[in-house]
Amino acid sequence: MKWVVVWPKFTTFTSFTYFHPGASVQNPFKPTAGATPPDLIGRAGLLDEFEYGLQQGSGAPGLLTIITGSRGIGKTVMLSAAEAIARNHGWAVISRTANPGFLAKIGDDMLRLVDEFGGGPPTRKITAFSAAGFGLTTQLPQERVPDWRRTGEELLRLLEAKGTGLVITIDEIHAVDRTEISQLAADVQHFIRDGLPIGLIFAGLPAAVSDLLNEGVATFLRRADRINLHEAATAEVTASYRELFSEGGIDVSPELVSEAAEATEGYPFLIQLVGYYLWMAAGKAGWTLDQNSVRAAIAAARRRNTLVVVESALSDISDKDREFLDAMAQQDGPSAAAQIGHIIKSKPNVVSKYRNRLIAAGLIEPAGYGKVDFAIPGLRQYLRG
Repeated sequence: MKWVVVWPKFTTFTSFTYFHPGASVQNPFKPTAGATPPDLIGRAGLLDEFEYGLQQGSGAPGLLTIITGSRGIGKTVMLSAAEAIARNHGWAVISRTANPGFLAKIGDDMLRLVDEFGGGPPTRKITAFSAAGFGLTTQLPQERVPDWRRTGEELLRLLEAKGTGLVITIDEIHAVDRTEISQLAADVQHFIRDGLPIGLIFAGLPAAVSDLLNEGVATFLRRADRINLHEAATAEVTASYRELFSEGGIDVSPELVSEAAEATEGYPFLIQLVGYYLWMAAGKAGWTLDQNSVRAAIAAARRRNTLVVVESALSDISDKDREFLDAMAQQDGPSAAAQIGHIIKSKPNVVSKYRNRLIAAGLIEPAGYGKVDFAIPGLRQYLRG
């Protein structure tokens, strides 16, 4: 809306723009991997045990936590939330993704923290900084080439003296060789036995976590607090949308808010995508959303989800994997192994093999006895073309 004031003695005019509340509020939705959303819908209380562990110190059960769930369900977001809680309690945090060689990088991070809390040697020189991985590449005198466990113990004793500790978070454990994960877990177990203040949080696909628990350190890891992430309830998504749109001064009917919430299927990445495109549409339409703009935003969100999640997940599967998924896509709901075997003309042992592969890849999930369903929203529709 513009108010135009015309001064009597001049042919020119000055205009004053009325700014709608939404124009001054940055889009709160963050549809980017790991970005903290405006509202952790359906996640209230999940990190209470972890936070209590920070207060209790070494050996508290919540300081060893494993987060699992399908692709895009919000595992990385939960790790970020845990890291923020740890920092708020004064704990140091090392955050890594399970890429090959990540254990050595944690050693670099530990050395940096030792130098920070212990004064640091004058001969240490930082030669490179990797912003994407929050990692440091250092040049050390030969006599200070680090021993991982010794460095960790030195750091933890420094932190213990200050009344805090260290939290290590590892994301995407399904993407790396189990050897490094097992070694990290064994070293953390050693620190805990010595009463040192350390926390460890893993995040990964359910099948990868199950495999990890079958490794040699299974006894230790089986004591971990398990957080299994699922879709948020539609009612919670609706309530969150209503609150955020109201705060932004966006005029939209309750019926359209409910339609948008249902379109997300409670899937955290879609919640952010739909919200993001709704906010964008509102900004272009005078901060009012009608049925056409809401449905256009939903369509844009689904296209983005297909590009970022669905196509990415399918990029490295085999032709036989794809055949299995195509057979599932013929059903409107969960598929029985016998149905799939009949369609792809394969024996039960072959069906079982590909079933297990696709569950491990996070593309499908068990859906009752002998049945599987798609784990990613939009995958069925994409396969149907």
